[in-house]
Amino acid sequence: MDPSTARMFRLNPQSGTPIYRQLMDQVRWLVASGRLAPGDELPSVRELAVLHAVNAMTISKAYSLLEAEGILARQRGKLMTVAADAGEGESKGSRLERLGDLIAPLATAAKQLELKTDDVLDAVREALEKKDG
Repeated sequence: MDPSTARMFRLNPQSGTPIYRQLMDQVRWLVASGRLAPGDELPSVRELAVLHAVNAMTISKAYSLLEAEGILARQRGKLMTVAADAGEGESKGSRLERLGDLIAPLATAAKQLELKTDDVLDAVREALEKKDG
């Protein structure tokens, strides 16, 4: 495993979001963005717990839930890896629900900045097109 992999996670105990959820969200995004590919190893539970000074059971919970979602795969005696079919089979509704967690702060920021809906949608469309191109 690449030693920098453990440091790619940013866990903030003061954020108000449970640590296990922060880790799960970050793994999902890293897989979705391609920064973690199928077969890539994740840091051990112990390594992440020590590095971020959190309870090992918290890391283990996140990994287990991600395994249940089909994003991670466990092989006895080895590090947890990104599943070969990570993210496949997740319903569109489930994916949109996760996106909703990001849309709410965007909508709040747009309102605070007094931006029109069409302007925000154009900005989102432009950002998506940059990702596709």
